[in-house]
Amino acid sequence: MFFISYKEKSGPKKNNSFLNYTSYIIALGGFLFGYDTGVINGALTFISRADQLGAAPSTQGLISSSLVLGCMFGALAVTKLADNLGRKKLLQLVAAVFTIATVACSLSINAWMLIISRFILGLSVGCASSLSPLYLDEISPDRLKTRNVNKNAIAIVIGQLTAFTVNAILGSLWPNWHPIWRVMMLAAAIPAIFLWIASANIPNSPFWYLLKRQRDRAQGVFKKLGFPKLDIRENINEAKQAIGQGEKINWQLIFSSKASIYLLGAGLTIGFIQQASGINTVMYYGSTILEKVGLGSGASLYGNVLIGVVSAIAIFAGKHVVEQISPYRLLTIGLMSNVFSLALLSWVMKTTPLASSMNNILILIILAYFLATQQGLVSPVTWMLLSEMFPQQLRTTFNAISTAMIWLTNFGISLVFPLLIAQQGTAGVFLIFTFANFGCIILAAVFANSHLVKRATAKFE
Repeated sequence: MFFISYKEKSGPKKNNSFLNYTSYIIALGGFLFGYDTGVINGALTFISRADQLGAAPSTQGLISSSLVLGCMFGALAVTKLADNLGRKKLLQLVAAVFTIATVACSLSINAWMLIISRFILGLSVGCASSLSPLYLDEISPDRLKTRNVNKNAIAIVIGQLTAFTVNAILGSLWPNWHPIWRVMMLAAAIPAIFLWIASANIPNSPFWYLLKRQRDRAQGVFKKLGFPKLDIRENINEAKQAIGQGEKINWQLIFSSKASIYLLGAGLTIGFIQQASGINTVMYYGSTILEKVGLGSGASLYGNVLIGVVSAIAIFAGKHVVEQISPYRLLTIGLMSNVFSLALLSWVMKTTPLASSMNNILILIILAYFLATQQGLVSPVTWMLLSEMFPQQLRTTFNAISTAMIWLTNFGISLVFPLLIAQQGTAGVFLIFTFANFGCIILAAVFANSHLVKRATAKFE
């Protein structure tokens, strides 16, 4: 059924400009993911003003979490959409929805219009969160998969940093013009439009062409991307297996063996762990947290920029570590570091051991340390595992379900966080996340064990 002639030399080209261009454009989906999840941090302060939307803590939770709820449904929809439309068309659709929903957010006349607009925006963000790493994995030769998939994690952090920086600049230039949050929201349309245009010049996934029995197109794309002969053969074999299994095989396999059930459980566990760490409480509510501990609104916005800079440095610094060391081991190391930093943060917030100004600096340092380990180790490792740990015939479905778990956990935490802050205080909330990270270490050891995952995956080869 699949035959492709091989004329190129074995081994991918070291510097394939077409592959590099394609991978960076696809990673823009991650950038938009980061920007649109980060833009609420800073904008929410202005949205909550009495002369704007006057959002109370419960409404703030809905505004933040509505996007995340949309993300869950968007991630689940990737399975069918990516297979039916193709990776490229879906990425272009995502960019279009990003653009339209972003404009709608900026024009919202009340809280409910903003909540609904952010839910629609979340559908595209959720699609991007699952599609981009899957797409990057499929357009990359084996030896470049980790590097290219990690571009998505880097793009997410850069997107968040860009959102924090734009918000800080706008908030500083027009601190007394409360509608500035509309400009903050609208700025996200710029990269979305760029992705919409630039994605016209990238290829579809060659693996998707194989699934659609378009072997000539697959051959051309494999060559342009610099795939070696061995990688092409492996893709052909995997495509044959996926076609032979049929469209409904994924759901049949879930219930047919202990191996598939364990792999699904491992994916759900990793998705839960990424959010239970508490990372997005800082990414979404950083300004609120910093204002609660005594920083002014302007200082809080620039504190967010520091948070974004640390995250960006951490993910670049951790890039080579992630590529060299077992991701399962790095996950445990990162979670242990989170336990230490969040416990220390809770203690400092509770006891205030230093003078007010010095205590605020200490809180920023500890937050920066927490973000460095989370963004440099835990987050990129979880995205990498979800893109690589499943056998090909289960990958699209299990990746989408696991990504949906990320967003479901994120939704619950984002929804209740403002209420928790109001009831427990910042110190109490971070103590809760300290114990959550400790629990995640146990979950990872039991339900995401590297030996058991590899053993389960081997049964599908």
